[in-house]
Amino acid sequence: MSDRSKIVYYVATSLDGFICGPREDVSLFISEGSGVEKYLSDLKAFKTVIMGRKTYEFGYKFGLEAGQPAYPHMEHFIFSNSLELAVLHPQVHIEKLRLDRITAIRDDSPTDVYLCGGGQFAGWLLDHGLIDRLKVKINPIVLGDGVPVFGTSTASAVFKLTENKVYDNGLQIASYDILRHPC
Repeated sequence: MSDRSKIVYYVATSLDGFICGPREDVSLFISEGSGVEKYLSDLKAFKTVIMGRKTYEFGYKFGLEAGQPAYPHMEHFIFSNSLELAVLHPQVHIEKLRLDRITAIRDDSPTDVYLCGGGQFAGWLLDHGLIDRLKVKINPIVLGDGVPVFGTSTASAVFKLTENKVYDNGLQIASYDILRHPC
């Protein structure tokens, strides 16, 4: 891979591949311990975050105010063709869902780009060959239903495991580089 910034999908998942359960339930996911501390520490390296509307609005359940940044140290790009907010913090930008805009943000980012949550948005990015790395916080839970890691995408891709560590509470963080995009 070149020296350009990469889009890194860093996401929590259940053993059966869901990023949340039915009705956006995340109550079974591990929320403390050394693995969560590692994740929070890793986020400090990113200066740019991209996400879809549903992921941004999901933050409202945890106290995020509309128009404010979820991560104060990152520039936010929320991709939505329908989201409208009256007041936006200077670090929050609403973007139309366009491939050229995503590649421009990636190419202009001073760091790798954090792809936050959003199975549907992540699936769309995978379909278009725009995910470079996958970091998965594998929780030792089975949800049975919910939002899949890549939403409704049916794309196939090949990843190479580059790092894997098991933390307390059974949380595992596995890192993968993409070897072959679906496009």
